[in-house]
Amino acid sequence: MQVKETRAEGLSRTYEITITAAELDAKLDAKIAEVQPEVSLKGFRPGKVPVSHIKRMFGKSMMGELVQESMDDASKQALDDNGIKPAGNPKFDLQSEAEDVVSGKADLSFEMNVDIMPEFTPADPAKLSIERPVCEVSDKDVDEALERIASEQKTFKEKAATAKAKEGDAVVIDFVGSIDGKEFEGGSATDAEVVLGAGQFIPGFEEQLTGAKKGDTPVLKVTFPIDYQAEHLAGKQAEFKTTVKAVKGPVETKINDDLATQLGLTSLDALKDAIRQNIENEYKNQSRARSKRRILDALDAQHDFELPPGMVEAEFNQIWKQVEADLKEGSVDDEDKDKSEEELRAEYLRISERRVRLGLVLAEIGQQNNIAVAAEEVSRAVNQEAMRYPGQEKQVVEYFQKNPEAQAQLRAPIFEEKVVDFMLELAEVKDVSVSKEELFMDDDAPGASSKKAKKKPATKKKAAPKKKPAAKKAAPKKKETKAAPKKKTAPKKAAPKKSAAKKKPTTKK
Repeated sequence: MQVKETRAEGLSRTYEITITAAELDAKLDAKIAEVQPEVSLKGFRPGKVPVSHIKRMFGKSMMGELVQESMDDASKQALDDNGIKPAGNPKFDLQSEAEDVVSGKADLSFEMNVDIMPEFTPADPAKLSIERPVCEVSDKDVDEALERIASEQKTFKEKAATAKAKEGDAVVIDFVGSIDGKEFEGGSATDAEVVLGAGQFIPGFEEQLTGAKKGDTPVLKVTFPIDYQAEHLAGKQAEFKTTVKAVKGPVETKINDDLATQLGLTSLDALKDAIRQNIENEYKNQSRARSKRRILDALDAQHDFELPPGMVEAEFNQIWKQVEADLKEGSVDDEDKDKSEEELRAEYLRISERRVRLGLVLAEIGQQNNIAVAAEEVSRAVNQEAMRYPGQEKQVVEYFQKNPEAQAQLRAPIFEEKVVDFMLELAEVKDVSVSKEELFMDDDAPGASSKKAKKKPATKKKAAPKKKPAAKKAAPKKKETKAAPKKKTAPKKAAPKKSAAKKKPTTKK
């Protein structure tokens, strides 16, 4: 085998590797000798088929397998001999004619292109310094949450037959929708309860029921939004023949022990304690998220080294694919709407570079400090993933059990969080009391207490179990905290059937 380095630019290397036809033929002979005792052909005793006959009958197909094995072995040896730590899988470019190589008429010659890992010394987490925003739960927070809960438990009582519906009332109706005089699927409902002013139905639907009373039969004329989820209805004008069956007024929900009992708790005090605990957990989680963002910003500021171009390109392609989909759907972030494609590409390239850089640094810190993900941690993650798909739990678990790569993708975010926790324990972390509004303020927002990095990494997705429909990806956020995020594509959950008139929920990007 001959190995020759033909290109060395930055972190990219190209090697020309040649394995002679004689070497391949020797490998083939060794392979045939290995399998000969197991070969059984008509006219020969088992295990007594001559090597020359086996080679004549099966040599070409066996050589095809040997060529791939030889390329893999040769590339590994070339990397080891040159002391190269690859950043990703090498790429091969066959220089010989495949048919001539398999037929034994030509040497196997190919190019191996590989990116190498950069050499750098990670920053000492103990020398990092950040501020951690913290917020105490106030009685006002609890009272506001209690009022929201009470409003969500709101009930309605039917009004007199002559009562006219007003905003806040619930109108019970039957309706049949049509477009150009033809009824359409999903355009009808019976005993639908429409809360006026709730904004649950398409624009104009609820408004035209204002002033209606029991027994009325208004015809509601509406236009479906241009971006309506059902494309065959988007932008279309429709009529809904409606029968008002009842008008109900809201009944105030009293905040007392009865409300707590209704929610499964023993008393109002117990309900307040539960609310306080939930808010405390929410504040702690947000504080942790802000701390993570800031420790990653501080870490990123400490490193500036060349990145493997293939890793950056793969990261960018993953993000840009979703950006293009969002641009096509018109669902990009407000801050990106007026930017040119060139500007967006430049911004998302910087995000990709940050993600790769932080991923490499976190991996090195974790390795140097013997941070590892235990098997039981991965098992818990698999079980949690399976629970997201009721009725498919067994298939999801089996998928991850049979796919080490998928398990690795679940392991990545667990590893990241453990490294971040390790850094937060060592770093100088100063708690700073802030208001609730400040706690939930994005670090990039005007007036935020720590604006250290304009662009954050975007969220990637985990690999999905095969034979399951992929859910729509979340748009890559430039205000994300993850540095080496997991990849995930989840199977869609079955959605409840809805009337076409009812507004479809939108996914925030």
